Amino acid sequence: MAIPRVQATAAARQLIHSLQEQHGELIFHQSGGCCDGSQPMCFEKGDFRIGSSDVGLGSIEGCPFWMSKDQFAYWQHTQLTIDVVAGRGASFSLEIPTGQRFITKSRIFTDEEISDLEPLRYAED
Repeated sequence: MAIPRVQATAAARQLIHSLQEQHGELIFHQSGGCCDGSQPMCFEKGDFRIGSSDVGLGSIEGCPFWMSKDQFAYWQHTQLTIDVVAGRGASFSLEIPTGQRFITKSRIFTDEEISDLEPLRYAED
């Protein structure tokens, strides 16, 4: 079984399920922008345009997780864990009204894991 590049904590999964009940299909995107843009942002499917400058790392709770290629260059050797903390979410992210926000935690892949990672996706796939 391939090692996931992105996963979610139980708290993040619970918030995702709540957002799915309210909004339907969701996607995540993490850009390399400053401030809020450097945290994972959650959108209704179709409300954020994935382009040729994005790479798909996998999915969490059925929600595709995308990252800008420039940002991925820095994070490619790490497994991302999406978690939730109290506070205001990113400007356009769906969790804003909940009083919680998604955050990214990471750890470096082991040498053994590097050879067995989930494949990447690209917008044109």
